[in-house]
Amino acid sequence: MPKNVSPDELEAALLALLNERGPGRSISPADVASAVGGHRSEEWGPLMQPLRRVAVRLMKEGRIVIVRKGKPVDPDDFRGTYRLALPPQS
Repeated sequence: MPKNVSPDELEAALLALLNERGPGRSISPADVASAVGGHRSEEWGPLMQPLRRVAVRLMKEGRIVIVRKGKPVDPDDFRGTYRLALPPQS
């Protein structure tokens, strides 16, 4: 992983940004990667795959939702552009 960024650091940044944004709002994975890796795409781009793995794990734990076209995805089988959100309040 670039710049010695750990999965724990990605998770902390992802959850902090989601909590800042609040319920019912989503963030782009690039928002998280650039917050951790830097603002130039060559700095944060390599973090996108590790971040995806963290997001999939968090969704399986019920801590976040991965959405595509406004609907939750199957964490084991999704492609293309996606967003990250907090789960709906119960």
